[in-house]
Amino acid sequence: MKIYHNPRCGKSREGLTILQESKLSFEIINYLENPLSTVELTEIIKLLGIAPIDLVRKNEAIWKENYKSKNLSDSEIINAMVKNPKLIERPIVINNRRAVIGRPPELIKSIL
Repeated sequence: MKIYHNPRCGKSREGLTILQESKLSFEIINYLENPLSTVELTEIIKLLGIAPIDLVRKNEAIWKENYKSKNLSDSEIINAMVKNPKLIERPIVINNRRAVIGRPPELIKSIL
């Protein structure tokens, strides 16, 4: 099991607590320090079963200033998130071939 985590994000910290309380083993991936590749992010999006735009934090200044007004393809949206990991919604938890965005964090319990 993996959690894609941003330690400065309250929801991400709540998600981490849920995993710690589950007593299951998991890996913490700080995706801001260890950015995801295009291939990794594409696989995560497939596991989540969402469109790339649904993983974007649309209130981030980077998005508003550089991407919001553009008509972007899925691959361009993925490239924007790879280039600017702050744009990725968090936390993301993957357990085997199931994944959720922990918003709200309680959603994580559905894949434990």
